[in-house]
Amino acid sequence: MAIQKGHRFPIDFDQAFGKGLVLIGEIAPDFEYQENKNKEPRQKVDPVTGKRQWVGTVTDPDELKAKRASFQITFIADVQPVPTTAELVPGMGMRQIELDGLTVEPRVSGSGEYKYQGWLFRATGFKSAGTNAVKAPAAKPAEAKTADPSKAA
Repeated sequence: MAIQKGHRFPIDFDQAFGKGLVLIGEIAPDFEYQENKNKEPRQKVDPVTGKRQWVGTVTDPDELKAKRASFQITFIADVQPVPTTAELVPGMGMRQIELDGLTVEPRVSGSGEYKYQGWLFRATGFKSAGTNAVKAPAAKPAEAKTADPSKAA
C-alpha cells in the first residue's frame, strides 16, 4: 500500500501541540496569486473538499527553533472561522487557541542544501473556549446539614 503525495493525516491537537498554540492577528482569506494587481482577488478553494481556504499565523510555544516557531495554519471552511477565546492582552490580537479537525501533511521545507522535514497543518475551525484549559479540581459537595446533627450550629 502506497501513501500518495498530498495525503492528509488526521492528528489530535494535544499530540501535535503539547503546549497549545497562540493565534497572532486575525484569520484572513487565502487569495490566489495574480500577476495583474488590478484584477479582483480570488480566494483559494481546497481541491479535496471544495471549501474555501483561510489562513492565520500561529506561534507554537513548544518549538525550540525560532524560525519554526511561527507559521501559518490553513483553515478549510465555507465561512471564516472565528476564534472562541478572549485576547491574552486586550488590543494585541493574541489569543490561545485549540484547533478542530486538525490534519497534517508532510512536506520538504527550506531551500538549497538546507532542506528539512516540514509540516503543512490544516484545520476546520476552533474548538470551544476552555476545552484545552487546565481545569480546577472539582469542589467538594457541601455536606448535608442534617447528616450529622451534633455539628449543627
